[in-house]
Amino acid sequence: MSAKKMTMGVIVGNRGFFPDHLAKSGREDILRVLESAGMDAVALTPEESKHGAVETREESRRCAELFKKNRDRIDGVIVTLPNFGEERAIADTLRLADLRVPVLIQATPDDTKKMTIAFRRDSFCGKMSACNNLKQYGIPYSITSLHTEAPDSPEFATDLQWFAATCRVVNGFRNLRVGAIGARPAAFNTVRYSEKILESQGISIETLDLSEVLGRIDRMKDSDDLAQSKLASIKKYVDSKDVPEVALMKMAKLGAVIDQWMAQTEVAISAVQCWTSLEENFGVVPCTVMSMMSDQLFSSACEVDIAGVLGMHALQLASGTPSALLDWNNNYGADPNKAVCFHCANLPKHFFRSFKMDFQQIIAGTVGKENTYGTVVGLIKPEKMSFARFSTDDTSGKMRGYVGEGRFTDDPLNTFGGAGVVEIPRLQKLLHYICENGFEHHVAANLSSVAGAVHEAAIRYLGWETHWHERPDGAN
Repeated sequence: MSAKKMTMGVIVGNRGFFPDHLAKSGREDILRVLESAGMDAVALTPEESKHGAVETREESRRCAELFKKNRDRIDGVIVTLPNFGEERAIADTLRLADLRVPVLIQATPDDTKKMTIAFRRDSFCGKMSACNNLKQYGIPYSITSLHTEAPDSPEFATDLQWFAATCRVVNGFRNLRVGAIGARPAAFNTVRYSEKILESQGISIETLDLSEVLGRIDRMKDSDDLAQSKLASIKKYVDSKDVPEVALMKMAKLGAVIDQWMAQTEVAISAVQCWTSLEENFGVVPCTVMSMMSDQLFSSACEVDIAGVLGMHALQLASGTPSALLDWNNNYGADPNKAVCFHCANLPKHFFRSFKMDFQQIIAGTVGKENTYGTVVGLIKPEKMSFARFSTDDTSGKMRGYVGEGRFTDDPLNTFGGAGVVEIPRLQKLLHYICENGFEHHVAANLSSVAGAVHEAAIRYLGWETHWHERPDGAN
């Protein structure tokens, strides 16, 4: 899937008794930086306001109208302060536009060699006033890692990518529709969740009973175009030479039915019942089908772990790459900062060093090997990683979660399924936090460093209580 080009609304702050030329050059600087970053911008032109900045009530109204006309395009708003800026005009613009997207406040630093009245910016101070007004107006906003940063600085380049990832997470959860395919397995109380809490957050759950899935599969002929197309996709996706053709056809029909249903119901991500209904009543595991969906950025979690797939989705939105759902599964020897993360497996191929299709060894002993083909197995490649877990807290009626970062290592691991050794700073502290707060054993993982963006989106804009494990000093 090609990434959507991002668009930022831009508010250029200006205050009349500060040098006007700074507003002019500041606007040019931020637009040039956004273009270099591959982003579009929506901003007033010098013909629409003085230097294309916002200072008066009329300019606030004009900028807000421009933003509203481009509401469907704008992913976030950047407030740039090339001088002190008119704080009320900035806040009024955001209130009138009512875009409800993330906002980043950037202030350009003064040059100690240019501190005369002709060049002094005072944006260091103006940023505080702008933030104060936004706090009064009840408008959430983000700030750069350094109090002042030049638009063309490496610090702002990093912050811009962080902010863009935050925007993608926030906007990706707006009016989100999640598919719950099948019922929660009786043995998995840990993945219970509240649909009503999610609905209050703008997240809707669309359900599909397994009986309906199996009924639609039963009515689909092997020669059906959808089934044949899916079969070809499966064989292209993963080495399946050791898997019986009858099992591959079952997987193809299962995938075709789910794809068709998701398209019809406008479902973006899903969680699927597996253990052990599909194996006993249909004769395959859904792992390959789910792996393919996640690899195509339609995240899919097992055991109807709806809250788990939300973590996958957040990480995927932030990074633009596939996520997986894993178990915090085993210790790794005596190293307190390492653990084995594992699943049966439905990991996207993006995670693997190499992989192939196999059978599910854990449940084969109870339902028969012939009924458990469809796992995609291999070792996770050594790579940086971010992790996330969100849950509905039914007692408080709120969302809560945790995020953090670590890395998958190349430590030897002789096991089955999809697995890897993860190293996380002060892992024992994290495990205590998980257990003391009653979080699930499932965790979403992504081969990236985006915990900061997911955390910012969760606490600042979604309003979800979120713990950041080992937050770096100086992080946004």
